[in-house]
Amino acid sequence: MNGPAIEARQLSATLGTTEVLHAIDLKLASARWTSIVGPNGAGKSTLLKALAGLLAHRGEVRLFGEAGSRIPARIRAQRLSWLGQSGTGEASADDLMVYDVAMLGRLPHQRWLAAPSVADRDAVERALRGTQAWDWRDRPLGQLSGGERQRVLLARALAVEAQVLLMDEPLANLDPPHQADWMQTARTLVAEGRTVVSVLHELPMALAADEMVVMDKGRVVHHGGCDDATTHTALEQVFDHRIRVHRVADQWIALPK
Repeated sequence: MNGPAIEARQLSATLGTTEVLHAIDLKLASARWTSIVGPNGAGKSTLLKALAGLLAHRGEVRLFGEAGSRIPARIRAQRLSWLGQSGTGEASADDLMVYDVAMLGRLPHQRWLAAPSVADRDAVERALRGTQAWDWRDRPLGQLSGGERQRVLLARALAVEAQVLLMDEPLANLDPPHQADWMQTARTLVAEGRTVVSVLHELPMALAADEMVVMDKGRVVHHGGCDDATTHTALEQVFDHRIRVHRVADQWIALPK
């Protein structure tokens, strides 16, 4: 597909009586991994939810050039997959088996009340194996640790096999090896031509993306390549110059100043 995967036009959102996103214009490239960063309260998660169609907003969000409001819900759910922050709102799934949780990602592809197809079962197995969660497939979600649970929810998002994956703090509760696994997953998805957009607090991981959106006070203050000096400058500025971006062992990292 040509053009941006997601485009926001004059996107604004209000929570309660407070406007938290201010007329954002943004184009996120296809087949790229874009990280969204900024200080607490910058509007990162709110922007991601608005892009996913999970939050009422003003302005327009386009998915592969088509207005999101005109795409049937089922088709949109096939094209765009969502992983929420730390499994927010997942308590009702605690009694479900891990396999069944991952299978929920296949709902957009299934007819009403139809049994899972071979393609559905194959997609779920690939996703669970890809997040090292296959061995827990017969365990209830509620019996898992926070990190294990996060890997199952990631598997559910992967099982959709969507062209675009939006992930809000996907590294929450993951130990360093599994954070590295997640980064490899993001890279594999992009290599397959898919688009990954992630809100991240872990700045070294965020700097490993292809592109970075830097936010502050409900606005996008910079959007550029993660290798660009202007991106590093913008990142340092939104954190009040309390961090510095350095090149170490062939990768960019952000360290306290």
